[in-house]
Amino acid sequence: MPAKVKSRRKVALLVETSRSYGRGVLRGIADFARTRSNWSLLHQEMTIDVLLPEWMREARIDGVIARVDQRTIDPLRQLGVPCVDVRCSERFPGIPQLETDDRRVAQLAFEHLWDRGFRRFAYCGFKYAHYSESRLRYFRDAVNRAGCPLSVYETRGQRDAPITRVEESGVADASALSAWLTSLTPPTGMFVCNDIRGQQVLNACSGLGLAVPDDLGVIGVDDDDAVCPLSNPPLSSVRPNAERVGYRAAEILDAMINGDLTQDAVEFIPPIEVVQRMSTHVIAVDDREVARVCRFIREHACDGIDAHDVAEFTSLSRRQLERRFRSELNHTLHEEITAVQIDRVKQLLRESEMTLEQIAPLAGYNHKERLGAVFKRVCGETPGAYRRRIISGQA
Repeated sequence: MPAKVKSRRKVALLVETSRSYGRGVLRGIADFARTRSNWSLLHQEMTIDVLLPEWMREARIDGVIARVDQRTIDPLRQLGVPCVDVRCSERFPGIPQLETDDRRVAQLAFEHLWDRGFRRFAYCGFKYAHYSESRLRYFRDAVNRAGCPLSVYETRGQRDAPITRVEESGVADASALSAWLTSLTPPTGMFVCNDIRGQQVLNACSGLGLAVPDDLGVIGVDDDDAVCPLSNPPLSSVRPNAERVGYRAAEILDAMINGDLTQDAVEFIPPIEVVQRMSTHVIAVDDREVARVCRFIREHACDGIDAHDVAEFTSLSRRQLERRFRSELNHTLHEEITAVQIDRVKQLLRESEMTLEQIAPLAGYNHKERLGAVFKRVCGETPGAYRRRIISGQA
């Protein structure tokens, strides 16, 4: 091989494709490899708890990025090549680690629930799962600083069990989970350790007849693109910066392969944002009749209901209801109906190519002209301008 031609480095990836977070890490690694290195990436489809595959022992690799745990650490060390850990279940001397900043994750979740009006809080997680216990610790700190009550429930799995087995135990304890959920005083804002746990909680709430988000607002972590939209209602979630985790892991591994010293420590990557979906799309109120009416509006506003229809639904007089709405939410019944309809219009403008004429009946309007006028009054721009702005990334 000519002297100027560099040999390609073989980098093995022990990162799952079965979860949104793992796929994000892999995208970040691929981005680095494509633009900044002469790497050849070796990877196969796998789950989070996979053992070291045989091909990794035989491929004469130059480095590894892995989700390291007690079952894989010794085989990885035996490879005799640099390794970076992107799981961080515990410290492994000599192996740099990249981890999502759970302190910031918990703070974002708390701030989101606080902004929705919740002043009672709950946490649901998995005992012995390192990420769950870390997020509970920081969430408790945030709740304590606010001087609010916190109720905690953790499914007790087996210590040192694979993460998938720990998470599956959440399905088996449905009876105990249900008893805890019914003990919570509404409205309560709940932070769950990840989206998988969030889906389990929402399934339990559905069976119990608990109103989400009116009685219980639920927010998870990972913004899993399969779990969150398929949950009922769709689950709000803190979106981690998994791509940045992967990219930084690749940068560090590249330095190690080239013989440069790198810090033997954990580097924490802050999350990106809260992605709000229906599980927290609410302003929490202690007035349970107002909360019940808000749920009715949320479910039927796009059927074309008006304030008269809402007044027929409740046992309160129209005057009483308007007064309590003003007291709790500082706006009228009509404004609440309009807000729900406009949210639906925005969603369809973002997520579809439907015309305003097609959107109008789906938002409770008989004529696109009326919808367009209301949209501009509420949003300060036309539906077409809103769509163009969103598509151009200026939101």
